Amino acid sequence: MNASTRTLDSSLSETVHRTLQDYLETLGDHDPSNVYRLVLDEVERPMLEVMMRYTHGNQSKAAQFMGINRATLRTKLKRHNLL
Repeated sequence: MNASTRTLDSSLSETVHRTLQDYLETLGDHDPSNVYRLVLDEVERPMLEVMMRYTHGNQSKAAQFMGINRATLRTKLKRHNLL
């Protein structure tokens, strides 16, 4: 199922579930590796990009909206080369 055929009321949880299931199925006989880090990186980077764009680059607002402190946000932005 591609993004254009998904319903708009699909929750984030359902989307992650479906995508992770699809990913594991594509592995076939290969064992998955670092799935936890893979999922976090795949979700975290676009979330940071969207939040920074939404707040027009205001790190304090982005951190507040995300429920994290500004230092943590900066660490995450650096990790994803977004600073």
